[in-house]
Amino acid sequence: MSSTSVDSNRIAQADGPAPVLLTVEEAARCLRVGRTTCFALIRTGELESLMVGGLRRVPADAPAAYLARRRAERQAA
Repeated sequence: MSSTSVDSNRIAQADGPAPVLLTVEEAARCLRVGRTTCFALIRTGELESLMVGGLRRVPADAPAAYLARRRAERQAA
């Protein structure tokens, strides 16, 4: 199991379902980066996010997708 899915599960309540959307802070914790770095990844389009009302949210699978792309880029280089 990837560390990202483990972290997403930790974010969920013990008796509740895994979250579908993460806050930027939760996504940053999944990626082990700071909040500012996470916002920079969102701003450049490297990390998928969307607005829900006036709130910025990151799909729960987006951190894993970002890491997969980065790994593929590194292997291709």
